[in-house]
Amino acid sequence: MTKKNHDADVAFIQALAELLRENDLTELQVKRDYGADDSLNVRVSRHVQQQVVTQVSPPAAAPGPAPAAAPAAAPAASGGSDDPAEHPGAVTSPMVGTVYMQAEPGADPFISVGASVSEGDTLLIVEAMKTMNHIPAPRSGTIKRIVVEDGAAVEFGTPLVILE
Repeated sequence: MTKKNHDADVAFIQALAELLRENDLTELQVKRDYGADDSLNVRVSRHVQQQVVTQVSPPAAAPGPAPAAAPAAAPAASGGSDDPAEHPGAVTSPMVGTVYMQAEPGADPFISVGASVSEGDTLLIVEAMKTMNHIPAPRSGTIKRIVVEDGAAVEFGTPLVILE
């Protein structure tokens, strides 16, 4: 490869990295063919750390599970929604794509309701532009609800799971 091609390739890779940042992508892969036996295969990726805001409720005045159950019933009785997007433990999709619950067809799913996960564990995969993006657990906890189905299309901000 000539020096000229090398400089052009470096500029090309820098442009890909900028494209990654500007479009809030996590990974980009491109193959550039120069000729029969000359090509450049580039994969640029970045780790995106999700921030999750968690509401902490004040301790109940009376011990036991009854006070915790009462607030959950109150919003439904007053016409409040059961929207998973409003749940403080919701983990949302960082991109538009298709959800996969396992690494490959026939494999065990990454998570199940009631399973304990550690921060950074893969919850599921969102495929975007033929790139498999592992969605990590933002914190340790227990899977309370899986909101999406395997193979479902999701938008940016769509609730995926409830993690408590």
